[in-house]
Amino acid sequence: MTAVALLNWRSADHYDSTGDKPCVICTKPTPLRSDRGKPVHKVCAEEWIDQHTRKENDE
Repeated sequence: MTAVALLNWRSADHYDSTGDKPCVICTKPTPLRSDRGKPVHKVCAEEWIDQHTRKENDE
């Protein structure tokens, strides 16, 4: 079984009411923003974290 990163984006800080911008990962429009203000879908960010986090077995 694989652990999946789940981000808590309940804060209004993750929503930009000024409009959609292309997601930095999939390029589809999104009103969501990362903690650093980058436009990104929550699921795209979670998948990116899963793919780029070192696992116990990684060297």
